[in-house]
Amino acid sequence: MKLTRYGWPIIALIAAVLAGCAPLRVNAYLWPGADFARYRTFSWGPQDRLATGDPRLDNNQIFIERVQRAVERELAPRGFERAAAGVADVVVHVHARVDQRIESREIDREASACAPGPCGPFLYEAGTLLLDFVDTRTRSVVWRGWAEGSLDAVIDDQDRLEQVIDKSVAKILARLPRRTTAG
Repeated sequence: MKLTRYGWPIIALIAAVLAGCAPLRVNAYLWPGADFARYRTFSWGPQDRLATGDPRLDNNQIFIERVQRAVERELAPRGFERAAAGVADVVVHVHARVDQRIESREIDREASACAPGPCGPFLYEAGTLLLDFVDTRTRSVVWRGWAEGSLDAVIDDQDRLEQVIDKSVAKILARLPRRTTAG
């Protein structure tokens, strides 16, 4: 694939956004026809079978519990409560992924986008936290929210990891549709 002279700056921009200087990127998708007014209770889906990609988080019960506590704390003011027994209205599934990515500042230099000085490639950890809400009646995902950002120097620092989890969950669930009728 041959890149045009505009291709390199675009790649450089994408790499810069992914490289941790960028803020947390958050997005969500509401399935057409999903009616959040009818959802009051939730339960937790089984732990994700897919590895996070980082042995420090895989099967890390503290990480999983922190995410769940953050979700529960954000759902309560939105009118959701955890189902005590029986079937909940929605099941929440948590998925997390950590990948190592590389940013090549050499590409920037070739595209004249790099200031004089060190401009070599560097490796960083990028993380994604995804929350799926599955309607228990239809067994369909009705809402998906996710956050992506750099995890450099975060996973090995428990306090920072907890802050990132709390911030990510709050920003993800800020996009959750509000319940518009009383349950």
